[in-house]
Amino acid sequence: MWQAEVRVDLDAIRENASRLRSGTGAELMAVVKADGYGHGMVPAARAALDGGAGWLGVCTLDEALTLRRAGITAPVLAWLLAPGLPLHEGVAAGIDLGVASLSQLAEMVEAGRAAGRPARLHLKIDTGLARGGATVADWPALLDAAAKAQADGLVEVVGVWSHFVYADSPGHPTIDRQLAVFHEGIGMAERAGLRPRYRHLANSAATLTRPDTHLDLVRPGLAVYGLSPVAGERYGLRPAMTARARVMLTKRVPAGSGVSYGHTYTTERAANLAVVPLGYADGVPRHASNSGPVQLGGKRRTISGRVCMDQFVLDCGDDPVSAGDEVTLFGDGADGGPTADDWAEAVGTINYEIVTRFGSTRVPRRYDGERP
Repeated sequence: MWQAEVRVDLDAIRENASRLRSGTGAELMAVVKADGYGHGMVPAARAALDGGAGWLGVCTLDEALTLRRAGITAPVLAWLLAPGLPLHEGVAAGIDLGVASLSQLAEMVEAGRAAGRPARLHLKIDTGLARGGATVADWPALLDAAAKAQADGLVEVVGVWSHFVYADSPGHPTIDRQLAVFHEGIGMAERAGLRPRYRHLANSAATLTRPDTHLDLVRPGLAVYGLSPVAGERYGLRPAMTARARVMLTKRVPAGSGVSYGHTYTTERAANLAVVPLGYADGVPRHASNSGPVQLGGKRRTISGRVCMDQFVLDCGDDPVSAGDEVTLFGDGADGGPTADDWAEAVGTINYEIVTRFGSTRVPRRYDGERP
């Protein structure tokens, strides 16, 4: 018997990866950062590779090394690298590393020396996001330094890449502007004597909507887990995560009863209340107070009152409800229940945040579709 759980359908991840791979002539990198968007990094990575991904993408060095320690030998790119990390461990493990500055490049050179092999690098240009990547002004100096380091046998420049600002709005003018800047950056790299095998720019949204951005490699993340980055579109993807719990306690209360902290909800009539043992410590957003949708007894309901650290309450009216009844917070929606998209709309966020929240050690993650 379980109190609360997150179930992850690995077959859904395999199917989503296969669908994404079949829709492009580029190679597919499944992004499995942030513990596989809350789905479990290692199982999600294996399922995505089963489905046709040839690469894996992560943010941190530790994430990349975790994949290697799990026995995964596929190419891995890690790109969020603060100064002073033991990058030589990544180089020794055959991990590709993102570089966006001269200081980062210098660290990669030293890491390669320490590991006894050239570091495999993907140079990142900032095409308009103003986050990671070298600015257009700094790009030529980074290219020249990287070309020299490669000529000296200290690094191998494997890729050139960037990231979109607004690909989740397929007609937005920033997409074409960034694509043009990226092509200019590639041309500059070639003139500097670099011939990177992989040019990559497309995230989930661009992978699904802009084939002209696919180039050599696409980097879907959210779509691998069956969620769409474009509002109102599904693209045949199947959500892999279901979050659910069992009712812990029921009680009958009179009309006018205040519910949960601050009494931000008051019953309009006598009602059956169901207490559900999940709260913001488990991933339920506190902003879901009086707005989060759930399914209980075949009916959609809304959280009543404030979400607490460990629990929330449902006003079930006169509907019968018993301790042990199953409450679905979100799933694939096939049975009419709420989805991660419904939760995102209810609390004013994005579906990415909803699924990545559910990584609490108190809520076990269980898998369907596991393979030997």
